[in-house]
Amino acid sequence: MSQVPATVANALAAAAALDIDRLDAQLLTLRALNRPLHDRAWLLAHDTDAFPEAAWPALTALFARRRSGEPVAYLVGEKEFHGLTLQVDARVLVPRPDTETLVDWALERLARLEAPRALDLGTGSGAIALALQRARPDAQVDAVDASADALAVATANARRLDLPVRFVQADWLDGAAAGYALIISNPPYIAAGDRHLDALRHEPLAALAAGPDGLDDLRRIARDAPLHLADGGWLLLEHGHDQADAVRDLLIARGFAEVQSRNDLAGIARCSGGIWRAVK
Repeated sequence: MSQVPATVANALAAAAALDIDRLDAQLLTLRALNRPLHDRAWLLAHDTDAFPEAAWPALTALFARRRSGEPVAYLVGEKEFHGLTLQVDARVLVPRPDTETLVDWALERLARLEAPRALDLGTGSGAIALALQRARPDAQVDAVDASADALAVATANARRLDLPVRFVQADWLDGAAAGYALIISNPPYIAAGDRHLDALRHEPLAALAAGPDGLDDLRRIARDAPLHLADGGWLLLEHGHDQADAVRDLLIARGFAEVQSRNDLAGIARCSGGIWRAVK
């Protein structure tokens, strides 16, 4: 083990020497010091404080795991999403900020409805479902995932946040009820052989890859969703940066109307959806 740094600032400098991002280093240092992750100002105010020798082994282990590519959210055990602090680990994908675009769009679609019913497919950590439920306490929000491990994480988040989302283990829409005003999903959408999967090797592969072109799960959801949507209900889907045209085509072919896409924080069409009209 390397020599214990003299000060908090020296510990952060050690992270910089390892090419660890400054924000990541700050979060990892706070975790090693058992301080709240939002307390980055403490690091600045106490940068000349002596670094505790007892915390150094934990911090060096965190630095090593980060250098291997493990997500910071797994290392610190939590991730902020749409104003919620979610507990996450290697059983679920790390919620991405771009998925907040999908949540915002869903809330727009639900805005004029009283006590709407919404279904989140492939909920993972519960991020989308819990964000919807927090914003719309009058809504009935259901969420499914095929993974019992993921549902354990999501259920624990719901319990801790005191949000009454109903979680069920299911393979996409198998066994789902009918009459939802909204079905929403951030499904796997990476092609099975995509080179980017290696950079995501610490996250569950089943939540990332979906067949040769990445569209297998999106096809299935688009095909089956109308059986579970109310007349005028919306299907909203997140997809890859280059899949908007293909997903819109899937929705149009299935008979959805008002098919459109929304851009993520980088201005890339990342979500697509449409409305289901039972009477054409």
